[in-house]
Amino acid sequence: MIDAIQKKEIGSVKDKSLLHIQCHIGTDSLSWVLEGAQVTGIDFSRESIKIANELKRRLGLEARFIELNVYDLPDILKKEFDIVYTSQGVLNWLKDIKEWAKLISHYLKPGGIFYIMETHPLLYIFDNDKQGELKIKESYFPSEKPTLWDDDSPDYSDREYIPKNPTYEWTWPLGEILASLIEAGLKIEFLHEYDRLFYKGFPDMVQDEEGWWFLPKYKGMLPLTFTLRAKNSNQHN
Repeated sequence: MIDAIQKKEIGSVKDKSLLHIQCHIGTDSLSWVLEGAQVTGIDFSRESIKIANELKRRLGLEARFIELNVYDLPDILKKEFDIVYTSQGVLNWLKDIKEWAKLISHYLKPGGIFYIMETHPLLYIFDNDKQGELKIKESYFPSEKPTLWDDDSPDYSDREYIPKNPTYEWTWPLGEILASLIEAGLKIEFLHEYDRLFYKGFPDMVQDEEGWWFLPKYKGMLPLTFTLRAKNSNQHN
């Protein structure tokens, strides 16, 4: 579900068209529908889109959900949007950040806005299986090959669930994310960093009354989440 930070930073979405890329099961998409947006959500997972459509039906809401790899969007979707939105656990599945940024620019109307809330890339350098002091495990800077996860590591959102299939993930530094969006013709309006996270990423994390997770020992010291808003400065796509 969308939170107060996102609502404040995006502003009113009433009667605006919104493209939600990597929408998963559609809970955030449908939350924006309740805020007055006209929403199209896309995700490559057939099961996720099936659940999103079922949620839409049960809630009696209007939204369009499409099963599609984000990089295949231009083959199917031909319209522009007031807002392109993505959030929470999306960038690590992208193999080409520059192509992703170009797609965002392509689907924004002139003057339209892009918004993302995501795990801060600094988080990925630390070993998230150990308690106590944070220890650096990985480089902040990306390697040429993605990280392969094919062991007994639990899922990031459910520590009790062990994924059955291997996965590949990419890490994108903040500078590369910003540069890709700027090169695609977007003007960065703000970048905000927060010392809280939307899931329990470390064993030592504690949840506050608003549902955010934080590290008590490092509260106010490390960025765990970032948000970014950008405007399409291109006149024609």
